[in-house]
Amino acid sequence: MATEPTYTSSTERVQTWLDGRTLHIRFNNPARHNALSVDMWEAVPPLLDIARNDDRVRLVAFSGAGEKAFVSGADISQFEDMRAAREAVAYYEKMAEATLMGIYDFPKPTIAAIRGYCIGGGVNVAISCDIRIAATDSVFSIPAARLGLGYRYSAMKNLVDLIGPGAAQDLFFTARRIDAAEAKALGLVSRTAAPEALDALLAEYSAALAENAPLTVMAGKAITRQILKPSPELDMALCASLIRGCFESADYAEGRTAFMQKRKPVFTGR
Repeated sequence: MATEPTYTSSTERVQTWLDGRTLHIRFNNPARHNALSVDMWEAVPPLLDIARNDDRVRLVAFSGAGEKAFVSGADISQFEDMRAAREAVAYYEKMAEATLMGIYDFPKPTIAAIRGYCIGGGVNVAISCDIRIAATDSVFSIPAARLGLGYRYSAMKNLVDLIGPGAAQDLFFTARRIDAAEAKALGLVSRTAAPEALDALLAEYSAALAENAPLTVMAGKAITRQILKPSPELDMALCASLIRGCFESADYAEGRTAFMQKRKPVFTGR
């Protein structure tokens, strides 16, 4: 008899366990509102690699530890070291892209159960999932424009595919925060529940996916991905160049410094 695979995270800041047919992956950095550190990004792909071929797994659920946040963005304690130099930026972007696309391309359904802050990288994790549910106390924001960050093509495409270009540009250009009610109205999340009822709502999805035909569900996901594939006229080199220009700009240096100094940045467009 073949030994069933086990799930062990490479870091204590990502917790994982199998509950019935659902594999849970929980970001566990509550002291920093579950901000994503390097080890947290790196812990996710190996878990998905195991789950991909584990017939017990019908659903992968992402959540954040505690009651304050799903994911509040990047771990600022690593911000200067990991994102200041060109080489560090390239590594960080490659690592984050691999993790997010690993979630997006995972053949089985994925769900983000959001409570509290869902900011920046947290939104990216959530929109890489197939389904998003949120507690009514959740708060969403994409603050890249306040930091001078370049936003990857894949993240922008996921956002535009999900809520449309108008709503995506509204959130991205203004970097404003929205509550769970507006997120639901925009289509950023599918359903909301009172904070104390979020676990029950997640359990509802776990039960449905445990009962429904997995081949049908996975076929539906794969076909949806085909529908959303980009046009052959897409200029990926231009997209990469624009993002690189953001990270190499004086505005990015100013945004990073202002964030660390907790002051309002002064951008010059240089």
